[in-house]
Amino acid sequence: MLCLVAPCGAAQGRSTGTVLKEKAIRDAVSSFLLDRTKDAGMEIRIKKIGATGDMTVPSGNVTYEFIVSRQWEGWGKSLLGLVVRVDGQIVKNLSIPVEVEALAGMVVSLRPLERGEVIGEGDVALQKRDIASAPGKVCRELDQVIGKKVRVAVRGNMPIRGDFLEKVPLVKYGQLVTIIAENGSLRVTAAGKAKGAGAEGDTVLVENLSSRKDIHARVVDSGTVAVDF
Repeated sequence: MLCLVAPCGAAQGRSTGTVLKEKAIRDAVSSFLLDRTKDAGMEIRIKKIGATGDMTVPSGNVTYEFIVSRQWEGWGKSLLGLVVRVDGQIVKNLSIPVEVEALAGMVVSLRPLERGEVIGEGDVALQKRDIASAPGKVCRELDQVIGKKVRVAVRGNMPIRGDFLEKVPLVKYGQLVTIIAENGSLRVTAAGKAKGAGAEGDTVLVENLSSRKDIHARVVDSGTVAVDF
């Protein structure tokens, strides 16, 4: 639970107390939401603040306390708690529905992508979308997507998540490869046979054809693996 206490503007009545105007309450809610998301690095738009109506409270020093769940990132739909105090005493406890749009650049498919396809530059684009409407960890940069293989079918005009993709294997099981071992100026090469498949940077098991020993090596390209020594 997170909260923020703020003073409020109010109209003083002669004998009936203080009138809290709905507009003033909405302005306070808006300020709280914008302050909460100011460091998000996204374009924030408040789409909805639930109606509260004018409220009359006892005369005195009026403050607002806003309460939200720690799990709420600041966008999407949520129920905002508002505690109204007069001279430190709670006089109102409200629940206000809010909806916040957070626009961020994300990678979007320009056409349907079938499982197993390798994504090219013409298949995707960077567009601003509401991050609340894109569940999961969406890709925010084109280089996170281009050259990757699609694991599941993706509809056109759809934000692409990282778990939709996998790296394209450069080395296949049973493929002959060159094993490179480097240490400073010393460089040794040997012929090997891959005992697993892997993409660039992956570690695969390789049989050294000279020693007949299995070693773990890092995939460099489609015909080369590297070991450290």
